[in-house]
Amino acid sequence: MTNRIEKLNLLSEMIAFAQTEDRIETFEYHFLYSIAKQLDISKADFQYLLDHPVTNVHLKSHSERIVQFHRLVLLMDFGEHISSKQWVKIHNFGLRMGLSHESINRVLDLMESFPNNMVPADFLIDIFKVHYN
Repeated sequence: MTNRIEKLNLLSEMIAFAQTEDRIETFEYHFLYSIAKQLDISKADFQYLLDHPVTNVHLKSHSERIVQFHRLVLLMDFGEHISSKQWVKIHNFGLRMGLSHESINRVLDLMESFPNNMVPADFLIDIFKVHYN
């Protein structure tokens, strides 16, 4: 990710996803803040994004979209129960990022076969390679 707007957009989308129940749990807040620190986004900017999400910016590279989708999947798995609303939202995020319908479904289906529903990054990459080669 090369520019600040793209970083803010990534974090903003993750915040929007976490707020599917109109609030953010403490563990989700800490996870999101750790992502913000990785992206060199200040605590003040992070707090601002919680109240004022940034408008979407299309990620240019396929690898950036896969990484963003993986982060969203990780965030989704932090809760004990994944609601149907969350499933639909993560699927729609993937489609909006330009990822293939088949790849997204494969990832979501595979989640159940991994401990804590956490799909490893190398599996994600392999899934998306199959659909884009």
